[in-house]
Amino acid sequence: MRSNLTTQSIADLRQNYTLQALNEADVDPDPIKQFQQWLEEAIAAQLPEPNAMTLATATREGIPSARIVLLKGLDDRGFVFYTNYDSRKGQELADNPHAALVFLWTVLERQVRVEGHVEKIAAVETDAYFQSRPLASRLGAWASEQSRVIPDREVLEQRFAELKATYADESVPRPTHWGGYRVIPKQIEFWQGRTSRLHDRLRYRLEQGPWLLERLAP
Repeated sequence: MRSNLTTQSIADLRQNYTLQALNEADVDPDPIKQFQQWLEEAIAAQLPEPNAMTLATATREGIPSARIVLLKGLDDRGFVFYTNYDSRKGQELADNPHAALVFLWTVLERQVRVEGHVEKIAAVETDAYFQSRPLASRLGAWASEQSRVIPDREVLEQRFAELKATYADESVPRPTHWGGYRVIPKQIEFWQGRTSRLHDRLRYRLEQGPWLLERLAP
């Protein structure tokens, strides 16, 4: 049965962006501070999952993969997220420690792209975050062999139940296969939608010395 959504109707989907402009004179010379400002505005706008970001990684051979993860830390060193080190993204980062991030805040007609080198964060930092997670999330880090093939959901739920009984006192240690990564940016681009598809794109690029701010054609 063919879908009613034709190729032509998909091609006709479009939106005119009219909310704001993005000018060089109005942005912070530090892209991390500029990002923090935009993130705060996304949170204030009560957007769902304002810290959600697409994380793109690649194999040693350059074969890409992407998925949504959550930003869980940000400072002048970079962007932090947590995951299973043995997952597909963990394996790819071990072989090719570079990644790209994309934040999309549709309601604000904004997008941010980040590219950089990736490093594991310190164990003490990971431990502190892990213990701040809800009990179910801590148990889930043990129960799920992320990215592995499993026979059915029952196996997963049974493993979770066993762990819940084992750690009834909520003292759940952090698995050694679970932890944090920091994307250390070399390039950050801020995109603001504008009319006639003449969008504003400001890119910060780090070479030697301070960040270089450039305007890109849309």
